[in-house]
Amino acid sequence: MQTDNLFKPVEGGNISEKIAVQIETAILSGKIKPGNRLSSERELQNVFQVGRGAIREALQALKQKGIIEIKKGVKGGAYAKKIGIGSASESLSLLLKQNMVPLENLVEFRDTIDQSEVILASIRGDKEEKEKLVEMSLHLLDLNSRSDDPDVEKIKAIDRKMNLLLARMTKNPIFEWIKSTIQLSIGSYDSLLYEDPNYRSKTITNWINTAKEIAAGEPLKAISFCAYHYVLLQRCLKDKSLGETDSDGVKEN
Repeated sequence: MQTDNLFKPVEGGNISEKIAVQIETAILSGKIKPGNRLSSERELQNVFQVGRGAIREALQALKQKGIIEIKKGVKGGAYAKKIGIGSASESLSLLLKQNMVPLENLVEFRDTIDQSEVILASIRGDKEEKEKLVEMSLHLLDLNSRSDDPDVEKIKAIDRKMNLLLARMTKNPIFEWIKSTIQLSIGSYDSLLYEDPNYRSKTITNWINTAKEIAAGEPLKAISFCAYHYVLLQRCLKDKSLGETDSDGVKEN
């Protein structure tokens, strides 16, 4: 792809950084589409009027950010990359692990996000989506009561789909991106609730109540059930000694 009309020569300090900014801006603005091949290093040298070292340093910086990918071979070169949930998930996971974020903080964040989703889903979700949410919650109950040894992995999978549907019902794509990123990077820890028969039964019943109140357009009632979900999760984490909490579910210092 010819980029002569997209970029301008750079000068002064931080040459490679200035080059990277121009290329990144062109990609994020859509002037360079995902999958498009950037001009060759030699062509970029001519456009930016710099040496090859500065071009390579800029391209490597963009590669590390996940904005471009560099291919080898006959069709090799630098290609604009579509920013995906996977890249964000990996970065979030590393950030949380490196900073050793307490589990209670993650649960609190999920609780806050879910309550916002419940309100918006109650108001903005269409009839078909609400019916689907109720249907899926009842399917959880059916799977759990079908035998003494239910397919827990299948129950967990449906729970994940319900969470993504709830986020989609907000009609705000950012909620769906955040929910997907969290599930791919650190998980929701909801799976722990389904591994214990007692908590599994209570969690499924609570999902049904939440879904029905959302379908009825009752956000305040739905929020109360949503909050109870996290009460159950805090208790479950404490029982399994995964969270250092007191009787009120608050982390002890």
